[in-house]
Parts: sequence; C-alpha cells; structure tokens
Amino acid sequence: MFAKRQSALAAAAGAAPRAKDGPSLTPVINALKKPPVVAGLAGLFLLSTSALFLTVLGDPKAGTPSAHVALEREAPAPQAPAPTGFEAFSMGAMGLYQNLAGGGDAATGGEAMITLPDGGSVSGGGAAYSAPVHTASPLAKAPIAGLSQPGPNGVLPMIAPDGRVPAQAYARPFRPNGKPRVSLIVGGLGLNAVTTRAAIERLPPEVTLSFVPYADNLQSWIDQARAQGHEVMLEMPMEPTGYPDNDPGPYTLLADGGADDVTAKMDWLLGRATGYFGVTNYLGDRFSGSDTGMNAFLGILRQRGVAFLDDGSFQRRPGAWARASADRVIDRTQSPAAIIAALNSLEAQAKLRGSALGTGFSYPVTVEAAARWTAGLEQRGLQLAPASSMSMRPGR
Repeated sequence: MFAKRQSALAAAAGAAPRAKDGPSLTPVINALKKPPVVAGLAGLFLLSTSALFLTVLGDPKAGTPSAHVALEREAPAPQAPAPTGFEAFSMGAMGLYQNLAGGGDAATGGEAMITLPDGGSVSGGGAAYSAPVHTASPLAKAPIAGLSQPGPNGVLPMIAPDGRVPAQAYARPFRPNGKPRVSLIVGGLGLNAVTTRAAIERLPPEVTLSFVPYADNLQSWIDQARAQGHEVMLEMPMEPTGYPDNDPGPYTLLADGGADDVTAKMDWLLGRATGYFGVTNYLGDRFSGSDTGMNAFLGILRQRGVAFLDDGSFQRRPGAWARASADRVIDRTQSPAAIIAALNSLEAQAKLRGSALGTGFSYPVTVEAAARWTAGLEQRGLQLAPASSMSMRPGR
C-alpha cells in the first residue's frame, strides 16, 4: 500500500498545480481558533442545547398553576351623599346609622325592623319594639288633676285654683349642678311611627320632644314620651311667607285672621291632647309680624298657664305664661357633619354664656346625631337640661 502511494506522489511531481474546486476554509478555521471566539461559541452552544432540551422534553414548570392578570387602576368611586330626612332610617340608605332586618316575616308582622346603634331597635308600625336604650324615668301621667277643663274640641289646659300651672306641672323637674346648661328640642314627632319611637327611645329624657297636632293617636304618643321621661310640647301651625302655597295645614293661625279666628283655632289645637308644658311654632314668619294675631296667641297661653318656646325666629317677643327662644336650629343642613358642627357651636355658646337652647326636626339623621352628641356632654363639662328650664316668666 505504501509503494502505490509513493508512486502516485512521484507521478504528480513537476505537474502544473490543479485548480481549486471551491473557497478555502483555512481562514475560517484560523479565526475559530482565537480564544474570544471559542468562548462565544461555547456560550451559543449552551443556549442552543437548553433550547433543544425544552423543545424535546417540554417546559419543566408547565404543570404548575399559573395565572395572567391585567392590572388596571380603577377610577375612584364617587362618595355617597350623607343621608337626609327619612333616608337615614329607610331601606334606601343602609349601614351608616343602623342595620335593617326583617321586612316581611311573621315575627315582625311584615314591617321592617330597624336596629339602632347601642342595641336599640324600633319597628315601622308593629306594637312590638325593643326595650329603651335609656332607662325610663317616668313623669306624672297626664292629665294632672286641676290642670284641664272641657273645651269645644277636647280638654284645654288651665291654671289650677291653687295656682299650679301646666308650664310647671308638666315640665321635667330640673336641678342645676353649676355647669353650663344646654337644651335641645326635637320636633315634628307623631306623624312617622319609626322616627317617633326612635326619638323617644334613643334620646335621653332631658331632651324635650315636640309633637304635631295632626298626628293620629297623639295622646298615646305623648303618654309614651312622658313615660320615658321626656317633657313634651305641642306645635302651633302659623302662617309663613308664601301661604297658601306653603301651607302648614288646617287650623293655621293667620296673620290677618283676627283675635276670634286665633281663639277658635287654638281651641282645636290645644284640645288635641294634654300633658304638654308649652307650645312651639311651626313656620310662622308672617304670623309673627301680626300684632293682632300674636297678642291674641300669647294672651291665650298666658291665661292658660302655658309656655311658648319658639325656634328663634320670633325675636324673643314677650308673652305667654313663660317664654324662651332657641339660639340655633341644628339641622338646616341635613347631614351628620353639619348637624354635629351645629351642636358643637351650641355647646360652645353654652360654655361662653352659661346656657344655650337648640331646636331641630325629627329627621333620623338629627335624632342619631343628637343621641351621640348628648352622650358625652357630662364628660365635656356641660349639663343637659330640659327646655322648660330655659323659659322665664315675663318681667323676670
């Protein structure tokens, strides 16, 4: 074999060189021998091997759970407006002040049961309702002997032969302790069973309650309030600006009605129930400007021994057996923040002047705000007083 190879080489010696069939690989091979290139090729080889491994064997994490979530920033939810009026105790505004349950089962008689903070609850129209949040401190049951007489439409208040007057006998007893005094009247009661029960049960007995004369079972409501310890008032509908489009209801005391008209209407209004120590106005900015009407109105109250406490719009006009005017209406804006701010201003005024009287309507938000505010008055250095203690005899 060696002899044949040598013969081939010898035969080829001295012959012209053979043309190359293609490009030479020598430069490429020489480049691949450089160390940096070798390192790069090694890395590329490793990546290729890994890719081949995953391709053949599959993703080692393919069997584990995975999820893809598209994250989007949500637009801020609009802030719900504060409840106003009946919304705060209705099915339309749950959770801010109370929870609603029931609403159709036999236990509640088909009525919504309202569970209030601190454990109190009331029902919309059933006879059953929870035990009062505040311990009852009953006042004397009305009528008290000697303080009423028959009238054309019911019993009317009167001064007793021994000098006792309804303004004192039906008022809640009060003993000052030397601290600044603050009083609160909550009105508009008797028309809505839920809010009326809530006011009677949720508010401390020192808060004075005012009832609408048109309410059904008015005497029963007054009796319940007094049994809980609240002194009560009766509201007198009076002519406002814009009457009759703005109408307080039948038996409204009219600015141009005259003394006889005022007397006849007050016989009906005052005869609706008994047990109230005084009356208050419902509207009446036009009536308050009538000297004839106001003189007749205040004269009747003075003769019957009944106090008159207005909402602050009567400019402390003297008259009646005893008088007082509120310093502030606490719920002109029906929101928790606004009512608490008004109550805090009333508190500051009491600390500054020694006493202050506020009034508000029985909006559920008012009742709840007042209940929470009154709970801490003693710790804040004030004394909660019935509104009757703010009234004074004319000339005293």
